[in-house]
Amino acid sequence: MIPLRDNIPTLRFAYVTYLFIGVNILVFLYELALGQRGFEEFVLTYGYVPRNVAWAITSGDFSAAALFPLVTSIFIHGGWVHLLGNMLYLHIFGNNVEDSMGHLRFAFFYVGIGALANLGQVLVTPGSDVPGIGASGAIAGVLGAYLLLYPRAGVLVLVPFFFFVPMVIPAVVVLVFWFVIQLFQGTLTLAAGAAGAGGVAFWVHATGFVLGMVLIPLFRNRRLTEVKAAWR
Repeated sequence: MIPLRDNIPTLRFAYVTYLFIGVNILVFLYELALGQRGFEEFVLTYGYVPRNVAWAITSGDFSAAALFPLVTSIFIHGGWVHLLGNMLYLHIFGNNVEDSMGHLRFAFFYVGIGALANLGQVLVTPGSDVPGIGASGAIAGVLGAYLLLYPRAGVLVLVPFFFFVPMVIPAVVVLVFWFVIQLFQGTLTLAAGAAGAGGVAFWVHATGFVLGMVLIPLFRNRRLTEVKAAWR
């Protein structure tokens, strides 16, 4: 399913959501300007390497230099499809989650869950030397939060049959389906012994989604969310 939009109006402009979208696009344009070799060096510097992070944690090295790539990596993407897919989900679901928290809380929520979600991949593949990049963990956290905040919202999606059919589906169905797919594909990578071989980090997605559900009670502003109680 490809989501296109939801049906919940926002109470205020989602400055932080669109700021993050803009930053991701600008960083990606910078990556393109680097060329292939420059991009590889950029990823090695600012992407997180599970083996390095695992070593830093087990050795007690909690310095910024050791752990900062967990944060910087969430603003790096490996291609147009990777970037546009992530930004589409952030555009659709981020504005109302930001609406439920306020701008500053949402900024901390997004960046914090993005960094913590990357640890999910580190736990599964602690010996991998393949750099991890992408906003998927942070956006998965947004999806998990959205699920608890607005499960009754309608989401317009394109459903593939013999061709794409537009349908409005409850958010709870769209997001639970997305999460089950991440769990299934993540489990397949483990069963195939491919968890450390690179590719899509499904365990980052799953970890971010669960963290979003767990942490949303701490970040939501009840005064803001009660106004939109009809979608709960």
